[in-house]
Amino acid sequence: MAIVKMKKLRVIALRDQRDALMDQLQRLGCVEVHEPEDMLSDPEAAELLRPERAGLTEARGREAEMGSALRVMARYAPEKHKLLAARPLVSEAEFLDGAALEKDLDLARKINDWESQLRRVAADESRLRDEIESLRPWEALDVPLETAGTKTCALALANVPAAVDMEAVADAAESATEAVQLVLVSQDEQQKCFLVIAMKGDMGAVMDAMRSVGCTPVSFPGMTGTARDNIDQRRRQLEELDVRRRDLESAITQERGRTADLRLSCDRLLSEAVQAEAAERLRGTDSVVALEGWCPAPEEAAVTKCLNGFDCAFEFADPAPDEYPDVPVKLKNNLLTKPLNMVTEMYSLPAYTGVDPNPLMAPFFILFYGMMMADMGYGLLMLLMGFLLKKSRPRGMMAHMSGLLIMGGVSTFIFGAVTGGFFGDFLTQVVKLTSGKDFALPSLFTPLNDTLAILVGSMALGMVHIITGMAVSFVRKIKSGQVLDAVFEEVTWWVVFAGLACMFLLKTNIVLYVGVAMVVAGPIITGKGMGKITGIFGSLYNHVTGFFGDILSYSRLMALMLAGSVIAQVFNTLGAIPGNIVVFVVISMVGNLLNFALNLLGCYVHDLRLQCLEFFNKFYEDGGKPFRPLDMQTKFVDIVKE
Repeated sequence: MAIVKMKKLRVIALRDQRDALMDQLQRLGCVEVHEPEDMLSDPEAAELLRPERAGLTEARGREAEMGSALRVMARYAPEKHKLLAARPLVSEAEFLDGAALEKDLDLARKINDWESQLRRVAADESRLRDEIESLRPWEALDVPLETAGTKTCALALANVPAAVDMEAVADAAESATEAVQLVLVSQDEQQKCFLVIAMKGDMGAVMDAMRSVGCTPVSFPGMTGTARDNIDQRRRQLEELDVRRRDLESAITQERGRTADLRLSCDRLLSEAVQAEAAERLRGTDSVVALEGWCPAPEEAAVTKCLNGFDCAFEFADPAPDEYPDVPVKLKNNLLTKPLNMVTEMYSLPAYTGVDPNPLMAPFFILFYGMMMADMGYGLLMLLMGFLLKKSRPRGMMAHMSGLLIMGGVSTFIFGAVTGGFFGDFLTQVVKLTSGKDFALPSLFTPLNDTLAILVGSMALGMVHIITGMAVSFVRKIKSGQVLDAVFEEVTWWVVFAGLACMFLLKTNIVLYVGVAMVVAGPIITGKGMGKITGIFGSLYNHVTGFFGDILSYSRLMALMLAGSVIAQVFNTLGAIPGNIVVFVVISMVGNLLNFALNLLGCYVHDLRLQCLEFFNKFYEDGGKPFRPLDMQTKFVDIVKE
């Protein structure tokens, strides 16, 4: 597979056809729209062209309204969802139904209004409960709260902390005047509440004197009647609010059947907002609008057919070399290589002029993953997870993950069959516990008994992996005219590797001598001045240590295979100690599931490291920008293209 070639698209269209044009481009889903930079680089054109206004703020606001309504429905009328259920399929005509959208928007606004009323009801209920709590200590006082006193006497309400003795409060009050009386109304663990009766002219001095012992005045502005009357009134109001709350919740719940419609319209509004965002990248005058963008070369005919339906001028052009850093990257994938996008996108997309690493990486990634997991039981679990995930029609990273699980599961099962592993030695222990006989699955080799052979094989695979990366680098350099660099960076070391192989096979050392001579000659031919001398030592040191370290990194293939096998066998052995088959199965399955989860992530991380650090650094040029075409984006449904 390769990086898809891109075409630069320039369009000038009539203003009154702008919305229809953007609709068609969005339905086509293969044009990335951006500002007409070429036109804006011309001062005269930039002065004429003004930014477009396509109602993006309004579109985002409508989308937010619908999203808010869905959150309300999820809170008051939740629906049960099947695990890994696929999104509903809708036709393109149904998705673009404007009348249904307006109807759903009206419902969304009603739901949001009901939810606003519920918030006000909740606030009122909280306020009333707080008022009841503040009135409760005065419930036994048979005096209207608005009573300030008589012609000669004044009344006041006050409280002190529960730890304060009422005699101390009385002494403080009497220090201001002897014509004062305190009537205890209630007391609890926090406070003591009392009524203060004094002459009108003395009440201020009395209250000031009582503050010295922690007294606090209490008042209920706006309330009339006794505390009990006010409590009863607020309880009736709470009952009325409870009825109102139930009615509002019932109104929301009755719309439960419309949740699917609201989700569909939420996706409609999302696509509207995406289109408006793209339209606001355009520039125009009173009569025309201009846009630039990128489209894949294979889609040029489809875009041309679309544009021919409008009164517009357009052209396609190949990107110039100075535009390569800005050209978006789209990878051309097949069923085998597409899941590897998860790895490539996690690292970085290749540059537009680079190499698509997925076809080169796929065989190694899948092989290495299976080698590290190496268990038939784990492979079956991965296959089950992959197919269950695929059934839900995942998108993006999850779609890549389902493919990786399936391919990695096949590889893991094959290596498990080769090493005789099925949840470690699960079957061996089962047969021993049930019949007392010895049993073992047939295998070509086992991690515990053939560790050294597996280590050598791992490093040999690493050598093949590294040489493949060097071969890609060699081809790229030859195509770009860097012949000497290709010879002295790659061919030289291939000769050295071949010489080492001949030496270990006791055939001849001549090939090795030739390779060493080429290593020395490289810096002399390509270097300058003292660089010729220092280049020899630098080349030797960097390449020898680099290759040794890189090849040694592949020992992790053996290490993870061995670790996974040993951990599985340890759990199986622990489960077999009681001698009960039921206890064994429980302990073994729990331990193997933990081991499986650990290896599922650990093998992916180590496999990813081998690809990114040991393989990519031989040839990979990153920094590509992802291709993001204008299309109908959805969260809740899948659109069936017509």
